Amino acid sequence: MANLTCSAADLIPLLHGLPNATAAADFICGHMEDQRSATSFAVNSTYLLFSAYLVFVMQLGFSMLCAGSVQAKNSMNIMLTNVLDAATGGIFYYLFGYAFAYGYPGNGFIGKHYFGLKSFPNMTYDYSNFLYQWAFAIAAAGITTGSVAERTQFVSYLIYSAFLTGFVYPVASHWFWSNDGWASPFKTTGHLFSTGAIDFAGSGVVHVVGGVAGLWGAIIEGPRLGRFDGGERNPLRPHNASLVVLGTFILWFGWYGFNPGSFNIILLPYSEGGFHGQWSAVGRTALTTTLAGCAAALTTLFGKRWLDGYWSVFDVCNGLLGGFAAITSGCSVVEPWAAIICGFVSAWLLIGLNKLAARLKYDDPLEAAQLHGGCGAWGLIFTGLFAVNKYVSEVYPNKADRPYGLFMGGDGKLLAANLIEILVLFGWVTATMAPLFLLLNQQHLLRVSDEDEERGMDRAYHEEPEPVNQLPAPAEPVNESLCGRLRVCGF
Repeated sequence: MANLTCSAADLIPLLHGLPNATAAADFICGHMEDQRSATSFAVNSTYLLFSAYLVFVMQLGFSMLCAGSVQAKNSMNIMLTNVLDAATGGIFYYLFGYAFAYGYPGNGFIGKHYFGLKSFPNMTYDYSNFLYQWAFAIAAAGITTGSVAERTQFVSYLIYSAFLTGFVYPVASHWFWSNDGWASPFKTTGHLFSTGAIDFAGSGVVHVVGGVAGLWGAIIEGPRLGRFDGGERNPLRPHNASLVVLGTFILWFGWYGFNPGSFNIILLPYSEGGFHGQWSAVGRTALTTTLAGCAAALTTLFGKRWLDGYWSVFDVCNGLLGGFAAITSGCSVVEPWAAIICGFVSAWLLIGLNKLAARLKYDDPLEAAQLHGGCGAWGLIFTGLFAVNKYVSEVYPNKADRPYGLFMGGDGKLLAANLIEILVLFGWVTATMAPLFLLLNQQHLLRVSDEDEERGMDRAYHEEPEPVNQLPAPAEPVNESLCGRLRVCGF
């Protein structure tokens, strides 16, 4: 069928004989163009808002995962900190974070506009974009919360969450995701290694940032009381498998907003022939995300059975999430079969990092630094190795002949750019978050007292009542009757 277009020249012959035919034709075509624009905006805004809701639901997943992974006496505390990560992040990302991340025009280091969403919305961004990016920012803060769980003062949660979502994370996202960040693939000129780093949904920007922040917090605080008293096999195991599994499935569900939603739009601008959607790319991204997580879960299941001799639901859930964290960088630019490799390697990497952490007496109740930081870094390397030329050109069309994965025939420039991202993010978060944790520790604002930690955060800080000592129930008096004797005998 011939392409349908609208122009006054096309319509005038059809309106022949009507008064003001030219004006009528212009009006009709103008109205159709307005409807096209309105339709495109409505569809894309709905898609981005729905994706934002999915990413926000991940906060519920984090809360359940954290509550099940800590000791029962600290479950209320960790759930409240997850709530406050979202609330604190909302205010500080609104006031400062979004401006530092996407305030255009800015410079290669930091954005400089939209503080408090001034001059917003505009031709570039709308409120739906802010909501989506805020959901990402609080995800990074939630990662850090898991690393320092069960021994951190409440005020410290508020301080580092505000600093991370208001400054540290936004600057990192500006570098790799904004239109003028120094290593962004969205720049029009001057790309790092002719490509810019490809970190599609944030293996580095979200997971490495949150993981490295948590790493320094856990190192400076030190391990929980009793964590290594009996060697590495005294892990203060998670107390509730049901909450861990529930949280894992909620996070899995939310990841379909995290990764496919990072396209920001699903309906491409109208061109000759009509609207063009990127449905295939969105579907492919959801598929690679799924396969990486599934491969990581199965690899962890059998790997831990082989190494430790048991099947562990906790390890499998963390392995699954490690696969998701790894594929997040390259989910849109790799083949489905490569995603299975990504998940397989991430599972063994997480197992190895956990063994190393236990040997070094590093204590992270959620394995957050290993899972998000370690697997996130592997995800960036994976993208530099397996990104496909066709998909890279499809997802990042603003530059011709963009470098792609080394193992897929590329020249290594993309791998080099992504390695630079890993190093830069580690250095940036270390230079900002480590001094903050050291300062909090110096001011005795970081770690709770040994007495409160032993007692439990819920009872020490959240008015959870002390357990009542129950006297044993009195023994039932012996019934010497015939019926009583028969009952005792089992009749």
